[in-house]
Amino acid sequence: MKLLLVEDNPQLNKALTTLLKRNSYLVDSAYDGEEALMCLKEYQYDVIILDIMLPKIDGLEVLRRTRRNNIQTPIILLTARSTIEDKITGLDLGADDYLPKPFSTEELLARIRALGRRRNSPIEDKKEVTFGDIVIDEANYVVKCGNNSVSLSNKEMMILLLLVNSDGKIVSLDKITRSAWEIESYSTNENVWVFISYLRKKLESIGSKTKIKSIRYQGYYLEKAK
Repeated sequence: MKLLLVEDNPQLNKALTTLLKRNSYLVDSAYDGEEALMCLKEYQYDVIILDIMLPKIDGLEVLRRTRRNNIQTPIILLTARSTIEDKITGLDLGADDYLPKPFSTEELLARIRALGRRRNSPIEDKKEVTFGDIVIDEANYVVKCGNNSVSLSNKEMMILLLLVNSDGKIVSLDKITRSAWEIESYSTNENVWVFISYLRKKLESIGSKTKIKSIRYQGYYLEKAK
């Protein structure tokens, strides 16, 4: 796997690059947003690790331009910001995951592995899945309703498919966190809420009448358009 690490702190950048290479990853390092965009223009990556606080062009703007250019490479945001609003902002711009600082290297490696597996699963095994008025295009990470469509992040795709495959039955919080998160310390109800919240907004944005319903203390389910 080839990674792009974008981190302006020289010591942290060097330490993470060394760690990733020792774990058999190919790594390109960038120290500011401008350099990151140049790398993305020239090369393809399997996962991007992107700090938010960057010189020249900040990480959120790099994320925005990356998705605007239709680059769907999974992106992990490194952030010192941990409020719900900040997390939703990153997801809104197309991030797949976020890792608050400080973090353990084991957690970072686990997240890279999880995103890499999803990214590199065979295209021929992916298909279009229909539920009510929505169609999920697994190969292109898109959900469609009529002539409208919106891109999904890796986590959004995983959660939405889990709900679709339950065919209207309640999916427990435990099952969602076990399926979408591989790191116990980050598989929290708050994280599930963040991704569910943004999935709801995306379904509304394409005019879908399919609703993600919740039952307190139990979980979530999909309700078909009426």
